[in-house]
Amino acid sequence: MTGQCSTVAKIKTSVIQGSGVGPSSYIITAGDLHPITPGNRLFKFADDIYLVVPEANTNTRTLEIAHIQAWAATNNLALNRSKSEEMIIRARGKRGKSACLQPPCSDIERVTTLRVLGVTVNNQLTSADHVTNVLASCNSLL
Repeated sequence: MTGQCSTVAKIKTSVIQGSGVGPSSYIITAGDLHPITPGNRLFKFADDIYLVVPEANTNTRTLEIAHIQAWAATNNLALNRSKSEEMIIRARGKRGKSACLQPPCSDIERVTTLRVLGVTVNNQLTSADHVTNVLASCNSLL
């Protein structure tokens, strides 16, 4: 039909997953995301964010996660809590010493290993788990 115009529609979604524009768009969007507590750090890689909270700031974990979740909502994104994981890294010298650990964050699983950019990191920052996984993968190919 000629001479007719469609109605205006608001686009309420982000970039299509797998598109070439997605990572660049996310990097630009995430440029204004910063931790709210001095001493805490955010590391951003592609569409992943790693929040590092030192022992002195453990009581700020839930506050930082709420901040990230609010930032995501403001930027039409969502924090997928089911894909989020918490890992406590202990110094090797403190392994046997008991510490008062905060309970795990709600809806976020506490783990002893974490996959970061394809590398398995464990809670003592050794490469043993990664090497074991690589060797097992190689073994399955033989």
